[in-house]
Amino acid sequence: MIASDSNQVKIQQKPSRTILWLSGWSMPDTVFDRLRELLPDFHHISVDYSDADSPETMLLLTETAAQNLMITECKTRADRGQLLIGGWSLGGLLALRLAVKGLADGLVLFAATARFTRSVEERDRGWADAYVRQMMKGLMKDRQGVETKFRQNMFTEAEWEAGLGKRFPLIGSWTTPALIAGLQILRSEEVLSGLPEIECPVLLVHGTEDKICPFNAAAELVAQLPQAELLSIADCGHASFLGREDEIAEELRRWWDEQQDD
Repeated sequence: MIASDSNQVKIQQKPSRTILWLSGWSMPDTVFDRLRELLPDFHHISVDYSDADSPETMLLLTETAAQNLMITECKTRADRGQLLIGGWSLGGLLALRLAVKGLADGLVLFAATARFTRSVEERDRGWADAYVRQMMKGLMKDRQGVETKFRQNMFTEAEWEAGLGKRFPLIGSWTTPALIAGLQILRSEEVLSGLPEIECPVLLVHGTEDKICPFNAAAELVAQLPQAELLSIADCGHASFLGREDEIAEELRRWWDEQQDD
């Protein structure tokens, strides 16, 4: 289901600029609300895959949304405006997948990776597949426990003490099938081989202390993407935008304006 943001924004006269928001695993898109408020010069759209019943459904929802916003045979690129895809974690992986297919003019990625599950040799860039499979099994027995443990890994100790974790929505916004579908995508989806084909500019925002998508995953993206800029957030965990929305919004606008000048 594609939903327009409840707070409609003013669209620029030349040309319109849209951000398609893709949230992280188990998270509602309301986590982006503050960012959207700070970016009134963009039109905001989100994809709700919180009740997707399979990986195929989740992938189809995101791809259909991007296709609908991209160029049609009756419009030129200038007519339709510009499409950025903002993705966090799982949403970042989905955004990269769409960009490989040419369905984006730019990407803004928070704590993203081109492949979530990794071998022992690549453990500095992701998680072991066995751990993700364990999460899938755990969801059937103690769903709340699995989501709680995942959230505990999202923040550094200092961020927890600062109360950052309390700013997240309550657990339970996704259905169990959607949670499983998201984990299946994290297990199987791989866009490493397609990174050189992504021609659009990419802004990466990544915490240096991220325990879920390690910082080396961002370094890997920078090394292989043709047009990538990395904004590293020191002493920050997996939610690299939370509590820093003012700074991120300013950097996003600055970065995108520079792309237009180029």
